[in-house]
Amino acid sequence: MTLELTMTENLSSAAKGSILEFALHVFRGRWLSLFASFTIMAGVGGTYIFGIYSKEIKASLGYDQSTLNLIGFFKDLGSNVGIFSGLIAEVTPTWFLLIIGSSLNFVGYFVIWLAVTGKIAKPKVWQMCTYMCIAANSLNFANTGVLVTCVKNFPENRGVLLGLLKGFAGLSGAIMTQIYLAFYGNDPQSLIFLIAWLPAAVSMAFVYTIRTISAGRQPNEVRVLYQFFYVSLVLALFLMAMTITQKLVTFPAVAYDASATIVCGLLFFPLFIVFREELSLWNQKKIPSNDVKIEIPAQYTTRSEEVPRISCFSEICNKPPRGEDYTILQALFSVDMLILLISTACGIGSNLTAIDNLGQIGESLGYPMKNVNSFVSLVSIWNYFGRIFAGLISEKLLVKYKFPRPLMTTLFLFLSCVGHLLIAFPVPGSVYVASVIIGFSFGAQFPLLNAIISEIFGLKHYATLFNVGQLASPVGSYLLNVRITGVLYDHEALKDLSRKNMHRSSSGELTCIGTHCYRQSFIILAAAACFGAFASFILVLRTREFYKGDIYKKFREETEATEG
Repeated sequence: MTLELTMTENLSSAAKGSILEFALHVFRGRWLSLFASFTIMAGVGGTYIFGIYSKEIKASLGYDQSTLNLIGFFKDLGSNVGIFSGLIAEVTPTWFLLIIGSSLNFVGYFVIWLAVTGKIAKPKVWQMCTYMCIAANSLNFANTGVLVTCVKNFPENRGVLLGLLKGFAGLSGAIMTQIYLAFYGNDPQSLIFLIAWLPAAVSMAFVYTIRTISAGRQPNEVRVLYQFFYVSLVLALFLMAMTITQKLVTFPAVAYDASATIVCGLLFFPLFIVFREELSLWNQKKIPSNDVKIEIPAQYTTRSEEVPRISCFSEICNKPPRGEDYTILQALFSVDMLILLISTACGIGSNLTAIDNLGQIGESLGYPMKNVNSFVSLVSIWNYFGRIFAGLISEKLLVKYKFPRPLMTTLFLFLSCVGHLLIAFPVPGSVYVASVIIGFSFGAQFPLLNAIISEIFGLKHYATLFNVGQLASPVGSYLLNVRITGVLYDHEALKDLSRKNMHRSSSGELTCIGTHCYRQSFIILAAAACFGAFASFILVLRTREFYKGDIYKKFREETEATEG
């Protein structure tokens, strides 16, 4: 009897020990890190739904469209100037980036919520711009921590991976909208409060999970990534169905609660994939292997000679071949980076301008607020499809047909021209189609830009360089949104008032109604996107020989050497 009890206790202790060891194995694994990355990216939608709560900022603080567009520019500036997060990532661990990002997100949006609800004195315009810039800049810390870590963990599948990560970021606006409707109903002020605390809480929950893990390459790696994609696709289709249904039918509170519950369930469903893959790796790990001693010849263990120092100017001029690791200065002063910055300023800048003005576009064309929410959700959902399509399809075309990614960027920029023209010359229902086209082409540009930078300039300084690539977005947004679109909108609104023999009060909201309000500005946006497409095509011609080669050969050899 005593022997049986002892054996039972030993088995129980062994089982508990195995469970604990397996839990630690899962926590330290790449797949849980990847799931945490998807979850964090699904919560960064505060900047993408600016079109919903911008009307509340404009009305409660008495701004005109130029002032609102200035705040929108600082949102774009904050969300795209990631050079600081990139440089910090060079010398600090990922958890430190995520903590900074969470703090900036909460502080920025929380103060904006206090201002809009009148809980603090009305801030000056420069103060509101600063708050918005701080809040939006949190996105870069999450982006840098997540993207750089995942690309280093899965270097040979970066196209698929970047598409998935950016896809979840694209869905984040629609996800946040469903959660906000369940929590607070149709109250834009409460939406600002939600995007202050929820993304910060999610990042803090996974702060120690995301890190670089050297685990070699799994044979079924691509298949598992596609399983994550299928889950995200179901989530996107459900969100689109809810967006259309909520436009046609009045939802009770319980229906919004059910919708948000299903969204959260789909977000966490990939945990089953994580446990399955880690269990498979755990079982393989327990199989004993024969120890093989390998003697390394002495000539391979001697210390290499010191590399002679060269001047900074010589280093910039003597650039390595495309695909090798560039220094930060070599990349910054390269023609390829200049072309990327021009096409980004024109392409992403014009799309950001359109997205930021969706609320006022719907208002000028006589759409109710319910429809404006639909425009924003459609942009968010098709933003996801664009990112997924660009990531997955560009990877397949590149590997199978040597189809260069810059050419796909060119095609998407030409597509966005069509979306801008549909708003410049609106017909019934054209804004819905434009929202789909602009969201799709806008989303596609991000994974393509990030992948192109990693392929041309290498991964050594990727944390800084991919943030440099995004610097052109706020420049394009400032020129096209603040200096052109906002000014032209206010000009048309003042002309409408003069026709009615009215004058704008010093604190009143300046509103334009009619198809003429955005016509000139969106013709200019279409021309800018077209110019960006031609710039991108120049990069296609410059890199055509590079993309004809095997750009992943270096990483395969490194993986084989590590496994050997």
